[in-house]
Amino acid sequence: MAKGEGGEQYCNASLLNKPISSDGIKLARKEDRNRLSVCNKICYAIGGAPYQITGCALGFFLQIYLLDVAQLDPFYASIILFVGRAWDAVTDPTVGFLVSRSPWTRFGRMLPWILLSTPLAVLSYFLIWYVPPFENGKVIWYLLFYCIFQSLQTCFHVPYSALTMFISSEQKERDSATAYRMTVEVLGTVVGTAIQGQIVGMANAPCLPGPADLAANLSNSSNPVGLNESEHVISLEHTKVAYLIASGIICLIYVLCAIVLFFGVREQKDSCRLRLEPMSFFQGIKLVMGHGPYAKLVMVFLFTSLGFMLLEGNFALFCSSTLGFRNDFQNILLVIMLSATLAIPFWQWFLTRFGKKTSVYAGSLSVVPFMILVVSIKSNLIVTYVVSFAAGVGVAAAFLLPWSMLPDVVDDFQVQNPESQGHEALFYSFYVFFTKFASGVSLGISTLSLDFAGYISRGCSQPRAVDLTLKLLVSAAPITLIIIGLVILYSYPIDEERRQGNRKLLQEQRDNEVDSETDSTELANMI
Repeated sequence: MAKGEGGEQYCNASLLNKPISSDGIKLARKEDRNRLSVCNKICYAIGGAPYQITGCALGFFLQIYLLDVAQLDPFYASIILFVGRAWDAVTDPTVGFLVSRSPWTRFGRMLPWILLSTPLAVLSYFLIWYVPPFENGKVIWYLLFYCIFQSLQTCFHVPYSALTMFISSEQKERDSATAYRMTVEVLGTVVGTAIQGQIVGMANAPCLPGPADLAANLSNSSNPVGLNESEHVISLEHTKVAYLIASGIICLIYVLCAIVLFFGVREQKDSCRLRLEPMSFFQGIKLVMGHGPYAKLVMVFLFTSLGFMLLEGNFALFCSSTLGFRNDFQNILLVIMLSATLAIPFWQWFLTRFGKKTSVYAGSLSVVPFMILVVSIKSNLIVTYVVSFAAGVGVAAAFLLPWSMLPDVVDDFQVQNPESQGHEALFYSFYVFFTKFASGVSLGISTLSLDFAGYISRGCSQPRAVDLTLKLLVSAAPITLIIIGLVILYSYPIDEERRQGNRKLLQEQRDNEVDSETDSTELANMI
């Protein structure tokens, strides 16, 4: 018998009498191919930062930017926020469908989408934070570039989300990479909040006295309400420049993260099991949404995400207008994000110890007492910092748990439909669709509610109806939505026993596929 290179002598010997060592060699090679290095996981995780950095900056600051810096009417601001998010939501399943039909290239199926969408995405993001030198077309300007950016970011984020299923076929490796990703993404929210908040906070333009403030000035004319000596040196132009500087830094980070992801991660072609027959867009929708556990999971996080996004989108205005912390709200937001970052390891441990479903209940409910407390206490900066830090622990669970549960649903679908493969991008894109739709609804409704309540742009004080509206938007409404989501979660069927069973079945299927491919190769070599 002729000797081959590497371990071929064992493979050739197995043609006559297949030894046990042949299975050991195949298993070892398979494990080495699916194992991800720490460097691979870090590079993969860094790719999640741009979405969170830009999303956090837009979520916390776009509303207050449109109202107080661009000085748009609240009605038009609500149109921009809702239409932009609604358009973004519509593009998600469309991009997911296109990604699932993309051909394999030498760089993979997902990574080319990420690389090609980045340059135009950062340009459109920068222009969102630029105040054009004309008044009549401002609404069209912001709506256009907001929609363009959301579309291009979708071309980045949907392939990146689906990439989880393609970097390894081992669930353990995917879960580990997801933990790395969640840590970096929460750090991304801290970076986004810090860059945008601290730079803008240093150039916060003075507020404009309203009727109530002017009345108060009559009794204290030497020091008008809302104005002090330090505020006179800062103008609205300084604030506009600060927003541009912050957006420029974020754009640079976006590009660097995309480069690290592209060169630090490799897709595994043998884990991308494509469908034999192409499927139409509407067939894909029917197939994905027809999977019961996925539909229930989406509904759960649709309501809980809507609650948390109402809190996120209105908390800056609530701190600056209702609580009166106009010069401290960016620090309060930063405390929430830092707390969420520190709490991620705790929720990762809690998840493995008590299961994912229990973790959703505990994480979502943990923030409810602090939502009630923040609107019940009188304006006190120290107490607000303490409440914000505690609330960040619950926010961390909202970041981690949805993305850790999605691979379980995809695995469950593959177990029940072994003949239908290649739908990973559709599962992820429809989940992103519903979360972004929830974001658009929350921002649109909340800004429109402020318009009805009589919000005053850059006002030193707001009417009582505005204060009441903001309290409802950061407390009562989010709590109601979170409770609805948790009620739906009760019927979610994938518990830990079913998840582990799916994992074993899929592992057996993959082992059988590897054995079949190896046997076919050996037969071809013999012939």
